[in-house]
Amino acid sequence: MGRLLIIDDEQSLCQLLEIAFRREGHEVETVSDGELAKQKIETRIYDVIVSDIRMPRVTGVDLLEHAKKTRSPALFVLITAVPEVSTAVDALNLGAYRYVIKTNQLVQELKVVIDRALEEIALREENTRLRRELLRVFAKDSIIGQGLWRQNLLETIRSVGPTQSTALITGESGTGKELVARALHESSLRRDKPYAAINCGALPETLLESELFGYTRGAFTGADANRKGILESADGGTLVLDEIGEMSSNMQVKLLRVLQERKVRPLGGSADVAVDIRLIAMTNRDLKALVAEGSFREDLYYRVSVIPIHVPPLRERKEDIEPLARHFLRRFSLEMAKGVNDLDSAALARLEGHLWPGNVRELENVLERAVAFIGPEERVLRAEHLPESIGAPKPISSNGTKMPDEGVDFEARIAELEKGYLLDALRASNGVGTRAAELLRIPYRSFRHYRKKYGV
Repeated sequence: MGRLLIIDDEQSLCQLLEIAFRREGHEVETVSDGELAKQKIETRIYDVIVSDIRMPRVTGVDLLEHAKKTRSPALFVLITAVPEVSTAVDALNLGAYRYVIKTNQLVQELKVVIDRALEEIALREENTRLRRELLRVFAKDSIIGQGLWRQNLLETIRSVGPTQSTALITGESGTGKELVARALHESSLRRDKPYAAINCGALPETLLESELFGYTRGAFTGADANRKGILESADGGTLVLDEIGEMSSNMQVKLLRVLQERKVRPLGGSADVAVDIRLIAMTNRDLKALVAEGSFREDLYYRVSVIPIHVPPLRERKEDIEPLARHFLRRFSLEMAKGVNDLDSAALARLEGHLWPGNVRELENVLERAVAFIGPEERVLRAEHLPESIGAPKPISSNGTKMPDEGVDFEARIAELEKGYLLDALRASNGVGTRAAELLRIPYRSFRHYRKKYGV
């Protein structure tokens, strides 16, 4: 049985339809005023809305448009005593479910239409349930681990995935933030719409702007045709902005405007284009610290961090190393047509003893390399197959000593280490900043920030 809203300025017809459909077991509400109907559509969820087309002040088509704007999930049925082909076409183009003529058989015809509508809704809900079940399997297969953090993460994805809220995924490089972003999209109502991702730290500002907003012909040298930006191409779907902390102040302002107004204007264009996107931002940096130092806008930070999700580094979830290693071992063994199906205890001990500064991505690369070099007849990955650098954890202290009784100046020691690594990277790269940033595995913008910070 369904929840119905019936709208008609003839109260007698409302009463007739209410009696008829209550007898069928449906929950029925009726209203004779269009403005009151708008309020009901905004505040309650209905399965089917039945509305007369010709009403004073607010027409049935107006109500249909209002229902679409407010994202009402109800199927909309329009009825009329004065059929007009153009009105019927317009109504169907706007998304009306059916268009029914008022005759002596109106009650019977509406019963057939509403029964079919409820069947479609039931089918849609079953598909949603199946998709959620697939998501559960998808998430379990892609987000591998056995710690409490994974259980909490999957629960978060199931809870917030179907919402429209913006999410901020934080974590070090290589932890798997992109898997979380994809899982959020797959669990959302936008799963059948585009999923677009762009790395804000990999592109200079001008190129990032044209990629996001698109451009019109002649907007700049080389723009020989109109091109949609990622924001417009992702309309209705999900947009993932990786390394959002590397976005320039100018681009932050433009992104904030898009999030506030839900409109974009291509470079060189004269008109705004409405876009409907769900934003997922990702970063390996501390955005709060960037806000404090003035390099990231506070208002944008609060816009993107509605749903904060943190992915911990691999060194903080040692229990996940074995299942991850076995997963990569099986995958690369199949891809390379090798027969490797296990790893011995010595190899596992070395993997678990490593600090994994590159996180899951580093572990993946190590396993790929090991399987590539393993012999065609071997079935077990052993410790000697691993790189020499993968072994016991190195002492955190620079001289391997224990913590002194009087303690240490933590901030000063960290600053000393950072400055030392900057100098080492510059020496190794012969002073080439971009290469030094690559050696340190940080974006060039971050490298420039630290270089300025320490006067290197």
